[in-house]
Amino acid sequence: MAVAEESHFGRAAARLGIAQPPLSQRIQRLERELGVRLFERTSRQVTITEAGRLLLAEARELLARSESFLAAARRVRDGETGLLRAALPPDLPGETVAALLDDFGRRHAGLELELHELSTAQQLARLAAHELDVGVVHHPCDVSGLELGPVLRRELGVLLPRHAPEAGLDAVPLGSLTGYDLILFPRPAAPALYDDLLTACARGGYTPAAVRHGQGASFVRGLVLSARAVALAPRDAAHPASADVVWRPIAGDPPAWRHSAAWPKGRGDAAVQAFADAAAHALRTTAGAVPDAPARPLHLRPASEFWL
Repeated sequence: MAVAEESHFGRAAARLGIAQPPLSQRIQRLERELGVRLFERTSRQVTITEAGRLLLAEARELLARSESFLAAARRVRDGETGLLRAALPPDLPGETVAALLDDFGRRHAGLELELHELSTAQQLARLAAHELDVGVVHHPCDVSGLELGPVLRRELGVLLPRHAPEAGLDAVPLGSLTGYDLILFPRPAAPALYDDLLTACARGGYTPAAVRHGQGASFVRGLVLSARAVALAPRDAAHPASADVVWRPIAGDPPAWRHSAAWPKGRGDAAVQAFADAAAHALRTTAGAVPDAPARPLHLRPASEFWL
């Protein structure tokens, strides 16, 4: 891995803390054991072969699993009962987080839960690097290499100033929001979902003049009040004590957030499953989430369509 990433035996040896000749000998021995040539060598450079490139991902996974195995052995040696590394997206309401923790604590009282607040993109990166055991992600996203819990849907409405004409409607058509800027989370947090929401708005007749980015509830509320902007959010995002910002459902077929637990394939042990079950139960009971489409294979598509 070091030679492939450095494309240079000297730099790779320095990175590994060994001399260059033993490193070259180890690579040659590995090539003999595998029966394939991993690198093309010249006096000036080292280039990975096609066979080496194809095996590199497997090598990374083997090393990651080795490190995970050693970490587990250390925990056993030190008498620890276990650790589950989990993550939730920033937009889940506090009641959902509390319900999840309470439910999981009852299911696995002896397990230490290391919980992080991470965007979908951050979770996917850490799951791929085996730095996270399980998370709750937004769909659509790239689910290759992952197993999923049930996909749950939270329909979105619109947050807008109480004095806005649209606030008097029982349900707001997307087309009536023309003239308002749209407040969304930053695109890097969940690129496919971001594009999906903009496509849904366009299909409903609403193309915002500008997209403003915000995630914190107070910051979004300030933009809604002072910037002639609206935000798409589930019902639980509306603070009941707020007198100046209201939530209204969207007419017709509203856009939605879709969540599910996700974990690397083949690594869904009892603790992971308990977290996935607790997350699904908390979303249903505290955030009004409902099952999405009937169970069927999930695929990533580059446009806004979620299911094939």
